[in-house]
Amino acid sequence: MAGAGGDKPFAKASPSPLSRVLRISQLDAFELDGALEQLVWSQFTQCFQHFKPGLLTPVEPELKALLQLLLWRFTVYSNSATVGQSLLNIRYKNTLIPGEKYRPMSRPQKFWFALLTVGEKWLRDRSNSLFLNHPAESNARKARKVLAILTGLTKVASLVNFLLFLQRGTFPTLTERLLGVQPIFSRPQGPRDINFQFLNRELLWHGFAEFLIFLLPLVNVWKLKASVTALLSPLNDLRGTKGSEETYCTECAICGEWPTMPHSIGCNHVFCYYCLKSHTIADVSFTCPKCAAKAGMIEPVTIHVGTELHQI
Repeated sequence: MAGAGGDKPFAKASPSPLSRVLRISQLDAFELDGALEQLVWSQFTQCFQHFKPGLLTPVEPELKALLQLLLWRFTVYSNSATVGQSLLNIRYKNTLIPGEKYRPMSRPQKFWFALLTVGEKWLRDRSNSLFLNHPAESNARKARKVLAILTGLTKVASLVNFLLFLQRGTFPTLTERLLGVQPIFSRPQGPRDINFQFLNRELLWHGFAEFLIFLLPLVNVWKLKASVTALLSPLNDLRGTKGSEETYCTECAICGEWPTMPHSIGCNHVFCYYCLKSHTIADVSFTCPKCAAKAGMIEPVTIHVGTELHQI
């Protein structure tokens, strides 16, 4: 009887509140967290843009750590979730306490989380300046070598942990695995209703946009504009004595300004020399934008200004 309704059992089914989070969602949360940190830092540095350049450089690692601690205080410490996880309906669960019921992160886990994330970034940024200006046989140089070895081992362990995450879908970072915290959904995830008509429309417009992006660079817009302008222009504009040495146009057919070093391509329109030269180099089949005449020999022209004759 339960199956008589056809789709009713599927409609009633809903995942458990503690169901696993998709791998891509966990990685997206890290990307959102990184973008937020960069945004906060950029906004913070803009407050000092009118001060002396390099003012924040000596204490940049400490300032970044302070801003990250502020974010940690109002996200992980308060809600057991980062900003990226909150946007994706995710939060951390304490897996050290057995049971299906949700258990938030304990206070020691939150403090260790801050130490292993914020502290690790600060130590990585500050390590270079901490061990400078020390003799080669000093304890500081030895500590630096030990730190480099530990960093290498940590990277190897992080790589192994990430491979395990890709296989099992849990604990994407080494910090989460060490602390025993696992991302879960904050609220139950219901079945998604997919509208294939909407998807088809999006795919159609996406394909059309890609086609336009491919086609538009192949179109000679300048020549097309010149052809349309020539068709719409009066027939009188196309008539004239092409062999005349004098041209009574007082503006460049390209830039519309008074022609500098006026030249002509054989029609009754005048061009700035640099406008004409640059366009003929860019377009081998350049035509006049006013009358669509093909470019011939580029020759200087004579312009009348008032009652005086100026030969350029």
